[in-house]
Amino acid sequence: MNLVKHATLRKFGTTVLHVWLLCAPLNAKEPEHLDILPLTSFRQDSNGLGWYVQNDNVMGGKSEGGFKIVSSELVFSGNTNTDGGGFSSIRSKPLKLDLAGYSGIRLTLKADGRRYTWSLQTDARWRGRRISYWADFDTVPGEVNVIDVPFDLFLPQFRGFKLDGPELDLSQITEFALYQYDKTDGPFELRLVSVDAYLDAR
Repeated sequence: MNLVKHATLRKFGTTVLHVWLLCAPLNAKEPEHLDILPLTSFRQDSNGLGWYVQNDNVMGGKSEGGFKIVSSELVFSGNTNTDGGGFSSIRSKPLKLDLAGYSGIRLTLKADGRRYTWSLQTDARWRGRRISYWADFDTVPGEVNVIDVPFDLFLPQFRGFKLDGPELDLSQITEFALYQYDKTDGPFELRLVSVDAYLDAR
């Protein structure tokens, strides 16, 4: 029988971020108490999200990063340098997604043990400038990680600075982004297999 190991990696206030480390194949049945909405994968028959790169060189930084599609995985890799902005990111093309009623984002991936950030964007603005909503997640090397990031972990940000609001409007998701921004120098690699929205049974 295939086993699934469960680990709690990080606690955010009273909310716990859960990571499922799969010992089962990637096509194993999802837990029965979750409903899944597939958003993207990287198979040839899957609709892509039009990813593009944005590194800290837009603000004079020295980090390097990019992505490629290899064996149905999006390989996001590079080298971060904290002498400057200290981040590398990939972003989706403009989206029109209504995820109201779902509980969070589920990421299936393989990674290097570093902390990453998933970002959501809506039409929300602060002082006339568009903002993003960020949630950090830890990864475990040498395993397939299925990471559930609840929507209530996503906090409003403007250029890396936390804001008091506005509240995330899940009915108007306009962009996804994936950041390496753990304020550490060195190489990184994350292999993204799929992105889904999930619904917890209540």
